[in-house]
Amino acid sequence: MRVGRHDVPVSNPDKAFFPERGLSKGDLVGYYLEVADCALPHLRRRPFHMVRYPNGVEGEFFHQKRVPPHPDYVGEQFVRFPSGHSTVFAVIDNKAALAWVINLGCIELHTWHSRVPEIEKPDYLLIDLDPSRDGQWPYVRQIALVVREVMDELGLSAYPKTSGATGLHIMAPIKPEVVFPDARRFAKALAEEVERRVGNQEIATTTWRVADRRGVFVDFGQNTRDRTIACAYSVRPTPDARVSAPLTWDEVPDVEPSEFTLETMQERVAEVGDLTAGMWRRKASLPSRFEQLGLDAPSVTTPAPRSRSADRPR
Repeated sequence: MRVGRHDVPVSNPDKAFFPERGLSKGDLVGYYLEVADCALPHLRRRPFHMVRYPNGVEGEFFHQKRVPPHPDYVGEQFVRFPSGHSTVFAVIDNKAALAWVINLGCIELHTWHSRVPEIEKPDYLLIDLDPSRDGQWPYVRQIALVVREVMDELGLSAYPKTSGATGLHIMAPIKPEVVFPDARRFAKALAEEVERRVGNQEIATTTWRVADRRGVFVDFGQNTRDRTIACAYSVRPTPDARVSAPLTWDEVPDVEPSEFTLETMQERVAEVGDLTAGMWRRKASLPSRFEQLGLDAPSVTTPAPRSRSADRPR
């Protein structure tokens, strides 16, 4: 397959990847190339965690952090873990690299919350609304509006999207100034304020122990180094090929995640455009906002200058 200036091999394009919907690997590659201009701003310069489904959603899958041998249009980033182990992640900066990783069976686009060169500092906050049991989706929608209210008061730009699975993500772009532990501390206080305003543990909870949760978990714990989420426009490995779909806030009170699939998203983008366009130009500076949540301000270091080479696959 010719993608831009590159020939990208796509093996077995007719292989069934979503048998229930009659969708193939070729359909998946085609979808991602169609929405690439919307998805790539969420992928660029981020370590990419591969979750590979070589035989589609009904087959076995495996996690792969280390990028396998790859063409020069696929970037890479060395990462050392606190354990002392290290690996080299893929970095997906262009359409050809995106097609290459999808050909490996990566149905989902799992990325870190930070970018090269500041991989120790996230460039967004995430509140993940995660139901504890069936039937709580109406609560998810209700709580999302409270998250928006709190983020608005903090001067943060809030972007909602379906997770593509059972929950809803609210993201707030931030400047890469604070390390992950401080970002998590801020997100925890924000989540606790949401819990306080909802005022009902049967609806919203920040209780960490799973067995003790009753309401929707207002999850702040994703704001942690080397955690990943399926980014905006990512397909999820569900039988109906659901997609993590950006939303308008007007849609949130009535949204149903099943509306957004590999088969419907291209038409949606044609109708509403990219609802995350310009998102990464609205990064807020977080340190000055800690006191608003009753927290001690973190120490801040100057972000490393971004070299031209950081933008290119290496």
